[in-house]
Amino acid sequence: MKTMFVYIMSNHTRTTFYTGVTNNLERRVAEHKSLKGSAAFTSKYKLVDLVYYEEIFGTIEAISRKKQIKNRPRHWKLNLIRELNPEMMDLSRDWSSKDADYGQHDVSFERI
Repeated sequence: MKTMFVYIMSNHTRTTFYTGVTNNLERRVAEHKSLKGSAAFTSKYKLVDLVYYEEIFGTIEAISRKKQIKNRPRHWKLNLIRELNPEMMDLSRDWSSKDADYGQHDVSFERI
């Protein structure tokens, strides 16, 4: 099965969230941060901070999980994010765009 990532991006004030799915988290986050070629929604609202992600095995499973998260209310998403990231920091703050091309960071974590 293919390794996929479901992730949530936010703006600096944490007022807007975007839930996405990708097979290369670092590359996709770098695309969001560049605000070039990203979806219009993420560019419009400057959703450049990675606040949550989880590793999923299988494309169908990842898409299903993304839909599950996306359809939940805001307070549920906030609780999900805070389980992993209580301070709601940008989890990609120490990644460089150069590393994103090569997947040099360990982006896995153990869910609480």
